Amino acid sequence: MREIRKVVVLGANGTMGAGSAEVFAAGGCEVMLLARDAAKAQAGLESAQGMAKSATIGSLMKVGSYDADLEKSVAEADLIFEALAEDLAIKKEFFGRVTKVRQPDSIVATVSSGLSITDMAAVGDASFAKHFLGIHLFNPPNVIVGTEVIPHAGTDPKLVEPIVDMLEKRFGRVVTVCRDLPAFAGNRVGFKVLNEVAQLAEEHGVAFMDYVVGPYTGRAMPPLSTVDLVGLDVHKAIVDNVYENTKDEAHDKFALPAYVNKLIAAGHLGNKTAAKGGFYRRAKEDGKNVRYVLDPKSGEYTRETPVAPVPFIEETCKLHRVGRYREAMKIFVEAKGREADLARKVIFGYVSYALNRVGDGEVVREPRDVDRIMGFGFNWAPPTVLADVIGIKETIAQIEKCGLEVPAVLAKAPAGQPLFREANVNIGRFFSA
Repeated sequence: MREIRKVVVLGANGTMGAGSAEVFAAGGCEVMLLARDAAKAQAGLESAQGMAKSATIGSLMKVGSYDADLEKSVAEADLIFEALAEDLAIKKEFFGRVTKVRQPDSIVATVSSGLSITDMAAVGDASFAKHFLGIHLFNPPNVIVGTEVIPHAGTDPKLVEPIVDMLEKRFGRVVTVCRDLPAFAGNRVGFKVLNEVAQLAEEHGVAFMDYVVGPYTGRAMPPLSTVDLVGLDVHKAIVDNVYENTKDEAHDKFALPAYVNKLIAAGHLGNKTAAKGGFYRRAKEDGKNVRYVLDPKSGEYTRETPVAPVPFIEETCKLHRVGRYREAMKIFVEAKGREADLARKVIFGYVSYALNRVGDGEVVREPRDVDRIMGFGFNWAPPTVLADVIGIKETIAQIEKCGLEVPAVLAKAPAGQPLFREANVNIGRFFSA
């Protein structure tokens, strides 16, 4: 693989474009940021400087527009990194321009979070296809190091290992190699959980579900707050893609609830539409910040009040705070009541679904692959961490009790050996929230 010294970022004015520019510049690359016009690209540069908390990093960046600068900058680039809108037609249009002027051995990568790499590769000539693959950074990439590398059948296999090596050693990424299947690994697993919680919220309430499947279960943020952060429109694009193009054991969990479709149609996209909100809406009243929560049944927002504390959740949180994770999760497993039943349904559903995406013909090859992207892409406790802390036999029993499919990874797990084997990682980081 050629040495990567010059990088062109297409879509530099978006959050992901600016973030990826910061990552590449921080790794010592000269970065050309391109957008519809130079002013938008300059805004991306300034955003990248803000992410790096350094104006100096801007010395490695230049800005330009597609019309004036794409052909020349792409012709000089070692890596062309596409971070445009998640729209296949737009991406194909730009790749058609790139294939005409790129150097024969330059790498072309898309940051797509789940569109077909094969379909995009088909736009170019044989050299383009051979040097094309997905490099899915997670947002914001200057903070979240989890990264998916997605080759397609025509990607030169000799490129994959050096690209992974480069991303890990030069750019500080934690990399998972995925097959070219809808939503890849992280979003396939993560958004199944997020959408399942959105479905349950229609009956049980938004704030209630965020509390019941909150950080104590091993995640950085509550699920529906996470969807607000990501954007309801992005959430819809991901789950619709999986629902339409796959049919696995959790197919129904990817069906977007009708009330979420109504929210999106009315412009309620989450944090990006602050005045309208999403699952939550923030406001300032009498000089104080207050939060309103959606009622999925009526579509109205009411001022949020604290959810009534649930003893097993509070006790689990206390034990996590002092590092007693096994005791904490034992309480979680043994708790009685509807809150415990709902939480276990979601969490053991996560473990089952994630580890069933491992194996021949599946999204990833090894349990470590799904562990890495969930742990360092989503900042969730990896499935094998939960299985280890709860116990393999008990995890299998709980999966069966929930009527879910027991993954072969668990069924064949050797007795007495931990499944999570990521070196130099303290599992407490996944329960710190």
